Amino acid sequence: MLKFLRRREAPRPLPSLGEDRRVYAVGDIHGRLDLFDQLLELIERDDARRHPLPCHLILLGDLVDRGPHSAQMVERAMALQDATEKVHFIKGNHEEVFVSAARGSSQYAGYCRRIGGVQTLASYGLDVGSSERMTDEDVASWMLNHVPRSHVDFLDRFEDMLTMGDYLFVHAGIRPGLPLQAQTAADLHWIRSEFLNHRGDHGYVVVHGHSITTKVDEKPNRVGIDTGAWSSGKLTAVGLQGTERWFLQT
Repeated sequence: MLKFLRRREAPRPLPSLGEDRRVYAVGDIHGRLDLFDQLLELIERDDARRHPLPCHLILLGDLVDRGPHSAQMVERAMALQDATEKVHFIKGNHEEVFVSAARGSSQYAGYCRRIGGVQTLASYGLDVGSSERMTDEDVASWMLNHVPRSHVDFLDRFEDMLTMGDYLFVHAGIRPGLPLQAQTAADLHWIRSEFLNHRGDHGYVVVHGHSITTKVDEKPNRVGIDTGAWSSGKLTAVGLQGTERWFLQT
């Protein structure tokens, strides 16, 4: 009897950023300016030991809340933007909430406090004891009058997503099955299980934060790099160049 062998499928090509640039994408910082400074040093040393290429830095959102230095982190991010065109900022759910609260929404001010905004308010000068005793309306009014408008406008200008080569950079993820132009800001900033549990091809390898894991969450269709820096002390970056992928961590 003849035996027919199934033809093996050709292996899929490795995702590539392209050979003309190098990218470092950083997970959720959450007010840990100390860790961000450490990670920038690691990135600079790593970049210096490789052959020269244009180097891009991508921050995947959630610069603020939970950690102690949100206001200072925003200042540092603004300084980076002024220093180079090769830094990119992705909007996270915490930026979304903070911006709305700082523009006077009492509803968002209340939610902001519940998700780590008390520490953010403290970094802008409102001590924890006072903010916890205030009403949502009072907090919204305080933010409207004390958070610099330059900070609010800067955070609100963050991009929802960014593509480079075979990679898509976004804060939370994307809704499987929808083309990029049909994705909503709500999903890009907030989605979890529908995206995390999907094993199919997204058309890009999605680099994201938002969902905390103890170590890098690397799957064929996505790479999660939120390692809970605000509480774990581990702030993570992924380095990308051509088909290479590597990780740096405080």
